[in-house]
Amino acid sequence: MDDTSPSTGGSTDLREFLRSRRARITPERAGLPPQPGARRVPGLRREEVALLAGVSVDYYVRLERGRNVNVSQTVLDSVARALRLDETERGHLFDLARPARARRRPETPQRVRQGLHRLLDTLADSPALVIGHRMDVLAANRLARALYTDFDALPHRERNLVRYLFLDPAARELYLDWPSAARGTVAGLRLYAGRHPNDLRLEELVGELSLCDPDFRRWWADHDVLRRSHGTKRYHHPVVGDLTLDYEALTPTDDPDQLLGLYTAEPNSPSARALATLARS
Repeated sequence: MDDTSPSTGGSTDLREFLRSRRARITPERAGLPPQPGARRVPGLRREEVALLAGVSVDYYVRLERGRNVNVSQTVLDSVARALRLDETERGHLFDLARPARARRRPETPQRVRQGLHRLLDTLADSPALVIGHRMDVLAANRLARALYTDFDALPHRERNLVRYLFLDPAARELYLDWPSAARGTVAGLRLYAGRHPNDLRLEELVGELSLCDPDFRRWWADHDVLRRSHGTKRYHHPVVGDLTLDYEALTPTDDPDQLLGLYTAEPNSPSARALATLARS
């Protein structure tokens, strides 16, 4: 399977993730002594990763091919250190190397608690939305719908943040740095895919977007992963102009696969005034 494969689980994703991580680390950065002669690839070879991780070359090759179903935490930790993985990447490696064995079955629809719905409605001055599996938009308050799009008016299948970013032309105009926002969203979807390798609707989503959008297809093949808990986003809204909003991502304790996203502007800033105008529109 080539690098543009829309795969969402199994040994293929483990292999491609490990390949992509070792391709990004030079021997010098890994602390290996310089070797004479030209290298065919700039990144680490399999045997160099094995050396750094303290395992045999054969063992690492089998791991990269997804053939070590009972690989130990010690070995995975050693590989993560050898590849200089950050905490998010390390967790993703564990997910891929130890995939869930759950049988594929119809998914139970996610529900947003009434109390959480009421909370969204009380946040009249801040965009807020609840994101679920595959970055489906489960709920959004009025200001979030005014900022992005009216997700409630869309068919259920289309109420998805990734689908919106790549298939709605207005999204590319809304984000001042659309490539960064879209690429980060793909990395977040990759992280979800590692935890949910049996999600049939995820396979459908990835397949559709891979066919429709070359940017998605290329970034999905990068195998980057990202977990965002807070940050800043910049927009150019067609009604109120430029907005710089800080966001916080919170997880309800009763459903770790839901995420409450809250957006705020710095008090008394032009963005705060623009957000207030949008709330009145």
